[in-house]
Amino acid sequence: MSDVPKKRLLIGASGTGGHIFPALAVAYELSEFEIHWLGVPDRLENKLVPKAYPLHIVELQGLSRKPSIQWLKSAGQLISAIQYTNKLLRSGQFSAAFTTGGYIAAPLVLAARLAGISAVGHESNVLPGKVMRTLAGSMRAIGLGFAESEGAFSGAATRWVGTPVRPEFLRQPMAPLLDFAIPEQAKLIVALGGSQGARGLNQLMVAAATQWLDQGHWVIHLCGQSEYEAVRAKAPNHPHYFCLPFWDQMDALLGRADLAISRAGAGTLAELLITGTPSILVPFPFAAEDHQRINGEVLVKAGAAVQFDQSALRAEILARTVSAMLADESLLRSMAQKARKLAKPDAAKLTADLIREVCATVS
Repeated sequence: MSDVPKKRLLIGASGTGGHIFPALAVAYELSEFEIHWLGVPDRLENKLVPKAYPLHIVELQGLSRKPSIQWLKSAGQLISAIQYTNKLLRSGQFSAAFTTGGYIAAPLVLAARLAGISAVGHESNVLPGKVMRTLAGSMRAIGLGFAESEGAFSGAATRWVGTPVRPEFLRQPMAPLLDFAIPEQAKLIVALGGSQGARGLNQLMVAAATQWLDQGHWVIHLCGQSEYEAVRAKAPNHPHYFCLPFWDQMDALLGRADLAISRAGAGTLAELLITGTPSILVPFPFAAEDHQRINGEVLVKAGAAVQFDQSALRAEILARTVSAMLADESLLRSMAQKARKLAKPDAAKLTADLIREVCATVS
């Protein structure tokens, strides 16, 4: 057994699964590192991260655009978070820092710069977030979820690595969906709204689903915890319609689905590509800088998805589109093949390798 101490890596990933799941997948690949995590209170990382890694908490929220009392409070929190993270990096003798973006990236990257430690980023969206664009010059390298993001950053080396997905999505063969007695020949529609803004999509699903059920199709509708009671009260009362707040085994669910109806967050799209699931995308209309629509356009251009603006989509249009797609086996096969061509199954390893390379140049 080697007595050489492990290098230490501080990961900053917070808030939603779109930030946290890719970071966890990368951490899983870096077994030779001692990993610590930077997060904020009361967000998803508090549930997922402590099972595997030490979690360090800072009080932090995003800065509003206009100066105000709230802006001053947020700015004070940012300064305190930078000071705390700088002290952590120095005292812990960390080799590097890694972030998947969001406002937690600001104290991580700025503190790393103050401490003379290299920072590596990963941007899953085609249109990079404002924090990542602002901090690009303070990072040694940035991994890109989409090749279309090349040239979006100035001051940092970039590499297309894809968006890492949870390890269970890479199992071959994929786990069977055992919890629902769905006949092998039945068509399955899966609706998922992502971590935010699912209300409009939920309303469309409830209104459109009866037509699909009458045609003999099955529906699993993941409506989100906050919407569950309201959606269940209006959902079809049918043995082939399952309304659930969430589902843990997304690899098995998407692997069995014939068609997904989904928001267009980058993490969800990466999972749809890995499972080769044809999709109808309805981007969250209030996403910053309309970045979900821009993500979805990549899949549409490749022939792996169709996309609708929520404001223009009606239940009868959704019902008719889904029915037509499910009736066209050759179309579904083609979309599945094109989705898999866009997938990057080794995204976590490629991102981990980028971190290793940065650490090697400064060791």
